[in-house]
Amino acid sequence: MHIQIVLFDGFDPLDVIAPYEVLYAGGTASDGALTVELVSAEGPREVISGTGGLVLRAAGALDLERADMLLVPGASGRIGEPGEDPEAVAGDGEWKRDEFIPVLLGRTLTTELPTLLGQAMADPAITIATVCGGSLVLAMAGLLEGRHATTHHLGLDLLDATGAHAVRARIVDDGDVITGAGVTSGIDLGLYLLERELGPRIAHTVEELFAHERRGTVWRAQGPAPATL
Repeated sequence: MHIQIVLFDGFDPLDVIAPYEVLYAGGTASDGALTVELVSAEGPREVISGTGGLVLRAAGALDLERADMLLVPGASGRIGEPGEDPEAVAGDGEWKRDEFIPVLLGRTLTTELPTLLGQAMADPAITIATVCGGSLVLAMAGLLEGRHATTHHLGLDLLDATGAHAVRARIVDDGDVITGAGVTSGIDLGLYLLERELGPRIAHTVEELFAHERRGTVWRAQGPAPATL
C-alpha cells in the first residue's frame, strides 16, 4: 500500500509529521508492505507551513496512478477573535503567516488539489484520510455532502454547513473516507490506518514504539442508534 500525504501552502506541520512517522514505522514493521511519501498537487517543491515558516519538501506529485490512499492535513494560522473579519488579514492573494485558518484552507480551492481529490473520491481503489482541517478542504470542495466526518471541534459547524454529517469523535471511518479531529489525532489516525490496513499486531508494535495510547472509539455508522442519555 502506498500513501501520499498532500502538502499545500499553510499546512499544519503536526498534521503531517505525526501520521508520517507512524505510517513510516508501520512500513518498517511490515517489511515494506506500506510506503509513505510527501507530495503536492504541483509536484516536487518546497512547501511552507503555517507554523513559523517551517518548510517541508514535497518529494513528488500527487499521483492517482500510484496512490492507494491520500492523506490531507489541515492548516496552521490564526483562529481569530469573535467578529474579526478574515478578509482584514487575507492579504493580496499571497500566502501570509497571519492569515486565518479558513482562508488558508479555502485557498486550496484555487489550486488543482480539489480536482485531484474529486477524481480520487470517484475511484473505488483510493481511500482518502484527513487530519484536523483537512476534512474541511474536502467539504468546501463539495466532496463530503452526505458523508460522516469529523474535524477540529472549532470547525464542526462549518463541516455541517457544507452538507456533511459532522461527528464529534476522535476518528470517523466512513468507508473510503477516514477523518481525524484536532491536530494530535494524526497519531491516532496513523495507528488506526495501520490496524485497518496491516492488522492490529503491526499497529500495536508501533503504538508501543511511540509510547502512545490511542484515545476514544473509532466512530462508524454501524449498530443501533443510542438512546438519549
